[in-house]
Amino acid sequence: MIQYTNCPICYSPNIAPQLNAKDYTVSQKEFAVWHCKNCTAGFTQDVPAQNEIGVYYQSDNYISHSDTKKGFVNTLYHWVRSRTLNKKKQLLIDEVGMVKGEMLDIGCGTGAFLNTMKTAGWGITGLEPDATARAKAAALYSIQPLSSEKIFELKPSTYHAITMWHVLEHVHELHEYIKQLSTLLTPNGKIFIAVPNYTSKDAAIYAAQWAAYDVPRHLYHFSPPAMQQLIAQHNLKITAIKPMWYDSFYVSMLSEKYKNGKGNIIKAFINGFISNLKALGDKTKCSSVIYVISKV
Repeated sequence: MIQYTNCPICYSPNIAPQLNAKDYTVSQKEFAVWHCKNCTAGFTQDVPAQNEIGVYYQSDNYISHSDTKKGFVNTLYHWVRSRTLNKKKQLLIDEVGMVKGEMLDIGCGTGAFLNTMKTAGWGITGLEPDATARAKAAALYSIQPLSSEKIFELKPSTYHAITMWHVLEHVHELHEYIKQLSTLLTPNGKIFIAVPNYTSKDAAIYAAQWAAYDVPRHLYHFSPPAMQQLIAQHNLKITAIKPMWYDSFYVSMLSEKYKNGKGNIIKAFINGFISNLKALGDKTKCSSVIYVISKV
């Protein structure tokens, strides 16, 4: 169990409890989410250590490992993923300025994005901690991801693009990972980090039932200022922030289920729409955002 006395993002001691959130996926236990008054990051307090948290991922409903299509929400997830994979590919190509290159996908799950980039002619490397997900990547796409600890054995200055799609919030070795990303990146390469945004309107609507808290698997709950501070500590800079419009609907559907037991699709859609409407004038208020990052 990890108990923080300082913020894990900026190391400030100016931290305090914010709310209690429930693990609806596996344990049904409650975990405290704390807030840093300095960098505005949130973080889950008293989380299991890296060698203990594996049991909290053991669920057929944990889609990034199981690839399940069971239930309406997971079916919707696959429909959205099929639409967003090519958009992510195009974002990567546009930001990096290369049609082909070498890319690293950290937390690649069952390999869908790796396969998209491989099909586009990119050289691919994937890292994934879950053995079941790695096996599915091999079966589905003939892709062989490496286990996550191999990140510290990869060759420096190799990758033109490094992606972490909803992964950084899971990483125990947070600062070590960010430092290593900078090491692995080519001088003009780009890092793409997608994370939930607890400053979004849907987070405000659902409060402790907001599905993107996803405790204890989500160790950190990022705001744009917190991400800015984290990145700057490692001689990196954010060059763009991109919205993930679909996430507000997906998260709202899960949140409605958590709040009411069975969920209200119409209400979830309305709340997701309201969240996106609030973010139209300020993309940093979107339910999830993609940070495009380069070396200073």
